[in-house]
Amino acid sequence: MRDFSFLPSILIGAVASARSMTPMAALAGAHLAGRRTPGRLLLLGHPLFTAGALVMGVGELLGDKMRSAPDRTVFLGLLARIMSAGIAGAALAPRGREREGGGFAVATAVPLAYVTLAGRKRAMAEIGQTRSGLIEDALIVAAGIAIVALAVRPQGSPR
Repeated sequence: MRDFSFLPSILIGAVASARSMTPMAALAGAHLAGRRTPGRLLLLGHPLFTAGALVMGVGELLGDKMRSAPDRTVFLGLLARIMSAGIAGAALAPRGREREGGGFAVATAVPLAYVTLAGRKRAMAEIGQTRSGLIEDALIVAAGIAIVALAVRPQGSPR
């Protein structure tokens, strides 16, 4: 029998590899929609965290199009991916196995950050920074929303 219980954690790590704030923004949106994560995520109960995650998600999408935007593999970019993937991966993991889910997400996000950066650089050379960024945004944001939507359930529903 195969165990797919950590698949949402792994997939949200892949999302974090390309857009560090999208996992947190997707979780914040799910929280606002009255959904709960399988794993515990106490931060989502705080309105400041929810608002901050949404603002940072939008800010990252806008900032990525600037010519001065650093590569996602610089220290602070990787640190943001580690934190976001770890938190989101834990939240999407089965209850009681949050640490493992966070670990799977981080283990996915960091190496894939280099892969997604190489793909983005190739796309930038072909179609430009803004167009490649908008396409990447659409794909990554849609993936983040879909992963979170499939992993969460309405407040008050049984585990």
